[in-house]
Amino acid sequence: MDRFAIGIGWRIVVVVILTVALTYFYLQGSNSLLLFPLFIAHLVITINLYRFVTSLNRKLTRFLESVRYSDFAVAFRADSNLGPSFHELNDQFNEVLDAFRQARAEKEANLHYVNTIVQHVSVGLLTFDAAGQVELVNQTALRLLGTYRLRTLSDLNSTHADLVNVLKSSTASSTPVSYQTGTDGELSVRCTVVRLRGRLVTVASLQNIRSELQQRELDAWQNLTKVLRHEIMNSITPIVSLAGTMRDIVETDLVPIVEAGMSSEIDTTELLSSSLFASSVTDLRDALTTIEQRGAGVMRFVDAYRHFTTIPQPSFAEVPVDQLMKHVVQLTQANNQKQPVKITTKTTLPNLAIRADIDQIEMVLINLLKNAVESLDKTPNPTIHLEAMADGPRVIISVADNGPGIEPEALEQIFIPFYTTKKTGSGIGLSLSRQIMQLHGGQLTATSTPGTGSTFNLVF
Repeated sequence: MDRFAIGIGWRIVVVVILTVALTYFYLQGSNSLLLFPLFIAHLVITINLYRFVTSLNRKLTRFLESVRYSDFAVAFRADSNLGPSFHELNDQFNEVLDAFRQARAEKEANLHYVNTIVQHVSVGLLTFDAAGQVELVNQTALRLLGTYRLRTLSDLNSTHADLVNVLKSSTASSTPVSYQTGTDGELSVRCTVVRLRGRLVTVASLQNIRSELQQRELDAWQNLTKVLRHEIMNSITPIVSLAGTMRDIVETDLVPIVEAGMSSEIDTTELLSSSLFASSVTDLRDALTTIEQRGAGVMRFVDAYRHFTTIPQPSFAEVPVDQLMKHVVQLTQANNQKQPVKITTKTTLPNLAIRADIDQIEMVLINLLKNAVESLDKTPNPTIHLEAMADGPRVIISVADNGPGIEPEALEQIFIPFYTTKKTGSGIGLSLSRQIMQLHGGQLTATSTPGTGSTFNLVF
């Protein structure tokens, strides 16, 4: 404080001396050429004294402006040489700004951390204000809504107008609301309203419950098939093994004895006895052969279900849709020459492609075409239409036929493993196809009108 007091003191002294000098020379009637320089010097030193005294106020104003506008790059140290109190005051100012700077850095880091979590969760999240302006939306929500950008709720009017009404009407309740996004998805929409800095903000969560329900159902059936396969294989394997062993005994031990007895010279009684014995052996051999064949057939039948639970992960590649459809049509027509069916193909866009495992998708399409051909057995002018189209970010391949269709009761169960409407069939074809589509991140859906036909959609 000493230097500050000295600075004020000598400035006051100079001001007093100049004031006295001006008064003296003025009263003496001195020349104005002498008074003018003294007046200018008096004015300069007075202004300097005022600025020196009010420098602390200006420093405080600058500090508060830095806090207000978050300009924490300012440093206070220019007048530290005026005394210990000024040095301590500058240190305190700088420490406060450092604390604000650190708090802002931590706030930005936490915001970045939270935003990273929001962008990576599997539930769609979006927030919007009372005017419908979207403040936050993650990639999952954009994917579920089939869009790449969302600034206001009105952007959804063209594709999801009903969802806009659901979001606006659900703000007063946190009860989840179901919203149908088409044939391939059903969203559970939950909204809650929070007051943020005096204004209302709605937080909405979107979750595709259909895919989760299908996955849980699929997992349950897979667990069931594993148990069934384990138990049935444990029962059938020893039966087949024992039947094979007994047939070997008949072939290697009993048959040579009978053949030797039949060729030797024996009386009629012995011959009759040997004939009866030979007949019994023949019946026994046939019965054991049948048991072995049926047991092996059951083993093959059960082993076929193993594929339902052991589908390999897809090997993704770019697959031209047009070539894919032409190839599966050729395979289907080659395997169904006895039952000619007209199969047409159409692609709405040239060079349309999907990212998929071509072998697995061919399996799905061939299975759908095979089912369609079998359903057209008694249909006049049987026709199957295979079409690929682009629907926003999605690609849909549909297989439609003009067959008898599927009854509503059966339509709800055709994707359940082991369920079939055919006299011969395992009932895993459509379940396997849906599982493959789920591994591709897509959906397999079906619509049908009895008497008109059925349509199966592969949604990528």
